[in-house]
Amino acid sequence: MFTEGTTSAPARRVYPSLTSTMDEAARLVREGERGPLWLLALEQSAARGRQGRPWMMPAGNFAATLIFAPEAGPEARAQRSFAAALALRDALAETAPSAHLELKWPNDVLLNGGKVAGILLENFGTALAIGIGVNLAAAPEAADLPEGAVRPVSLLGETGTAIGPEAFLDRLAPAFAGWEQRLATQGFAPIREAWLASAARLGQDIRARTPRGDTRGRFDGIDAAGNLILTTATGPHVLPAAEVHF
Repeated sequence: MFTEGTTSAPARRVYPSLTSTMDEAARLVREGERGPLWLLALEQSAARGRQGRPWMMPAGNFAATLIFAPEAGPEARAQRSFAAALALRDALAETAPSAHLELKWPNDVLLNGGKVAGILLENFGTALAIGIGVNLAAAPEAADLPEGAVRPVSLLGETGTAIGPEAFLDRLAPAFAGWEQRLATQGFAPIREAWLASAARLGQDIRARTPRGDTRGRFDGIDAAGNLILTTATGPHVLPAAEVHF
């Protein structure tokens, strides 16, 4: 658990190279680690994103996983992705104050309309692992991405701001600790309000893709659990999981 009343950063381990920080998190959890502990890799050889897709990591980018054990059920655990998105927004805004940042449901951060960061949550029994990737120095090739995905951008390419992975973690870790403390003590309502204030395409038409097909409609926010609210000609639809396309 994060210490009550403080936003100080938890312990960290920095690795020159890993297959992925999520793989290392799984190994450490099997050995009894419960954190909070940040794992930062300066190079990854077999990283993955949502739905197990390969995720490329150009040199100089940020790849980290936070291990911790929140006292929360599955729904509240999933809400940690919103806390992580807010922490990423804050850390990026501190690094590049003029950056135009938005949050894309459920777990991406946009910079000037392009994807600069993504979040991946995995449960390992009593431990939760939050994987975070940020294009600090370079963006992956768009050709490597699924059809309809938001174009990738980098912090350096869009703003001219250079920062290393360890320096970025110095900003991200305390930012997440602060949002996590707020979520743990005040519930999801203030997290939801803050997230919606930076939500991309709120009130506009989007497409939500699920295994059952695509649903097009107006993005009318998220509910008290963090589910997507999409209003179509047949009325509102509440989606707990989907891939959103603009």
